Amino acid sequence: MAIQFNFVSSMLILVLLSISSVEGQGGGGGGVIDVVAKFGAKADEKTDLSKPLLDAWKEACASTSPSKIVIPKGIYFLSTATLDGPCKAPIELQVQGTVKAPADPGAFKEPKWIAFNRIENFKLSGGGVFDGQGTTAYKREGCKGHDYCGSLPINLRFDFLTNAMIQDITTKDSKQFQANVLGCKNITFEHFTVSAPDESPNTDGIHIGRSDGVNVLNSEIKTGDDCVSIGDGSKNLVINGVTCGPGHGISIGSLGLFKNEEPVDGVTVKNCTMTNTSNGVRIKTWPGAEPGTCSNIHFEDITVTNVSSPIIIDQKYCPWNKCKINEESKVKLSNISFKNIHGTSARPEAVKIICSATLPCENVELADIEITHSGPTGPAVSQCSNVKPKVSGKQNPAACSAPIPAKPTPTA
Repeated sequence: MAIQFNFVSSMLILVLLSISSVEGQGGGGGGVIDVVAKFGAKADEKTDLSKPLLDAWKEACASTSPSKIVIPKGIYFLSTATLDGPCKAPIELQVQGTVKAPADPGAFKEPKWIAFNRIENFKLSGGGVFDGQGTTAYKREGCKGHDYCGSLPINLRFDFLTNAMIQDITTKDSKQFQANVLGCKNITFEHFTVSAPDESPNTDGIHIGRSDGVNVLNSEIKTGDDCVSIGDGSKNLVINGVTCGPGHGISIGSLGLFKNEEPVDGVTVKNCTMTNTSNGVRIKTWPGAEPGTCSNIHFEDITVTNVSSPIIIDQKYCPWNKCKINEESKVKLSNISFKNIHGTSARPEAVKIICSATLPCENVELADIEITHSGPTGPAVSQCSNVKPKVSGKQNPAACSAPIPAKPTPTA
């Protein structure tokens, strides 16, 4: 993984050096494009930014030399925007201000607000804020608990990008996922901030699917669902230095629900902190349903504070009781490690590794686990089924020492 990460970093540095040379550059288009000065954008919270932004993008995308689009400080209203490539040279979009979405969920015809599509050598930066104004959507009838709220817009979509950097950007109060990454190669989020209330449903901080070489570094995520969720087809992911909470932790899955899911292979989660989350580090797969594989997953140097389920493999993940009784997951889990995970659990079940009876987990490692629980229900416990983990270092609670109840506590 270190080799992959260093290669990706080197690629991004070359790209960003190219982009940063834009200032003052002429020839073949390029240079700095200010959406206010050149295209008449207004920071009055009511004039739609869509046309000025798309006009600026069209000019930058056609340029044969690197371009920088600037959205200056101020508060802007943006109905929706899809910024399409391929483009002829690297582009940086520098957002210095706050961009607000329509508050009414009915204003959207598609489940997206701002989308970046099929672009190479792209940077999004500037310290700005994308405000999805999702408060009304969180209270929408039927959205919480029983469906995916799938028609609601995602704040930021990154589709089929190659060599991209998302840096010093905040996304807040999205009506659905805060950021969605699909089909990308070599994309890094650094100093990326997500802000949404605990009660916001289906607002995953960053959802990653079918992408290779995604890095989430030194970022702060507060939301109502998974801080980072990792879907099928994800390969060579590094999540390092993320603080999470409130939220549902860092989750791989759920997997095995749909036909033709692609393998998840190579995920490293390190130096992360979870506070007051419903889960810490988690892999979840559906019982029954479809086959798949998930391998080479490593969770290391994780601090948990008042986390309901700090370490969890749940191959009986079944929200809303939609599964048949006694079905087993068809997703094969292998080469998984949990190392140096410490802190406090809000429930007694600090470690819960529930694997499939049909396809038991293979090569699972527990090393240096120190998680305590204090409460009327007693000390922390460790539960396992259909797995024989390799154990080393300190184990508190003692590994796989507790029986699994007939009705395990469900997880969010």
